[in-house]
Amino acid sequence: MSEHVVDVSWSRGEYDFAYDSYNRDHEWRFDGGITVPGSANPKYLGNPGPVDPEEAFVAALSSCHMLTFLSIAARKRLVVDAYDDHAVGVMAPNAAGRLAITQVTLHPKIVWAGDEPDAATIEKIHHLSHRECFIANSVTTEITVAS
Repeated sequence: MSEHVVDVSWSRGEYDFAYDSYNRDHEWRFDGGITVPGSANPKYLGNPGPVDPEEAFVAALSSCHMLTFLSIAARKRLVVDAYDDHAVGVMAPNAAGRLAITQVTLHPKIVWAGDEPDAATIEKIHHLSHRECFIANSVTTEITVAS
C-alpha cells in the first residue's frame, strides 16, 4: 500500500462570495515541492489559465497509461524513444444522470528505437497498460486508445 497526499488551498481574498463572482483560483501543493495553480473550468466561472480538475483527471489517466506502457515495453526490451498523447475527456451525464467525465480517449503517438513492434504487440501492450494502470483501476470512466 502507499499513500498519496496533496494539499489544496483556497482563500476568498478581496472578492465577495456571491456565486457568480467568487474567486475559483486555488493551489495544489505536492510533496515534491511543486505547486500547481488550479481553478474551475471557465464554463463554471473559473480562470482559463490554471489547470482545472477535469483537465487534471484526464492528465492523470493519460500519464498513468503512459508510465505503465513504458514499464511494460522496457520489460519486453522494446525501446521507446518518445511517447506523446493527445488525451480527450468528455463530460456528460453518467448512468445516474450526474455530470461526470464519462469517457477519455487516448491518442498516443509512440516513436520506437529500431524496428517498430507489430500492431498486435502494440495493442497488447496498450491492453495490459489499461489493465494495470492504477488510475484506470480507480474509476468508472470508459477509457479507449485510438490509433
